[in-house]
Amino acid sequence: MGLDDKIGNKGQDLGGKVKEGLGKATGNENMEAEGHKDQATSSLKDAGENVKDAFKRD
Repeated sequence: MGLDDKIGNKGQDLGGKVKEGLGKATGNENMEAEGHKDQATSSLKDAGENVKDAFKRD
């Protein structure tokens, strides 16, 4: 996985955590759900990149 991908995925994860926290603090369920979605998307991207990396090593 390239460094740019890792940074982008971590940024998306962090942004999701911020959205989730703001959503909880303000009672905005939509923002909280968006935060969860962003975190899940970041995790899926990381998993996909890890699979690619595993096949590159063989």
